[in-house]
Amino acid sequence: MKTCGRHSYWQQTSVVRQVAFTLLVFLINLLSAHTDNSSDIAKLQTEWHGPGTTLDLKEIILGRCYNYIRTINPALNYVNCTNVWEAFQNVFVNKDPCDIKKEDYSDFMELTRHPIPCGMSVFWSKTNKLVHDYARVIAHYMTLEQTLYGYLADKLRWCGKIHGEGIDYKSCPTRKQCSNNPLSSFWSQASKTFAGEACGNVTLMLNGSVGGGAFREDSLLATVEIPNLNKDNVTLVQIWVMDDVTGIDRESCGQGSIVRLESLLKEKQIPYSCMDNYRPVHFLQCAEHPDSPSCK
Repeated sequence: MKTCGRHSYWQQTSVVRQVAFTLLVFLINLLSAHTDNSSDIAKLQTEWHGPGTTLDLKEIILGRCYNYIRTINPALNYVNCTNVWEAFQNVFVNKDPCDIKKEDYSDFMELTRHPIPCGMSVFWSKTNKLVHDYARVIAHYMTLEQTLYGYLADKLRWCGKIHGEGIDYKSCPTRKQCSNNPLSSFWSQASKTFAGEACGNVTLMLNGSVGGGAFREDSLLATVEIPNLNKDNVTLVQIWVMDDVTGIDRESCGQGSIVRLESLLKEKQIPYSCMDNYRPVHFLQCAEHPDSPSCK
């Protein structure tokens, strides 16, 4: 009887061990599956921090395209605006908005790029309103936003849904959430294209009053545009450091971050000049702020 009881005891123990082992294997597999799919689950549950796609995006881009080739620059009347929209939407619709690379816009750029007359290219950083006010007054200058490809996308937002169901009108990722988002990749590719087209005298308008430096190392000007200037085509880079007419003078030519900009141009063997508060631009500032002490 003792032997029989001992045998029964070991049978029960063996069964318990088998059950425990089976449960352990099940839990390990369950945990592994959860880990493998956790990124996908997180994506499905993500609500991006940026605003969603601009409403009526297709109609806006098609309308801008026809306006540009019919009234702004009729020399581009050969551009097929329907093909432009198709190439644009193919980049992001039904695509993960954190996996859009700048090269994805290559087809769109090929359809919309056009020559920039030498001496007309203007680059800027933290002077958005001022540089475009000046470019509108002086037709001799052209910013990225005044090219066809820049004009089509200016001030718009767009992204696809992460689980592949069209366009996300609710929210889109910010650069902090992912760098390969539709907007960041677009403007990086557009900036590269614009810089590569520059020739003759090139103008840079910077803000000498802004905190953090007039020439920011993380800006598209520093990371994309300056590196893609062609020294064989660019005769001179003229730098204008403009203080806010109602602000303070934080940086000037030969100071602070401007020294780094000048160093980069020297490395590229591109001649440059620098001027603080270029008078024709300053006059435009004073037209808007006539009572400013600097305008008296």
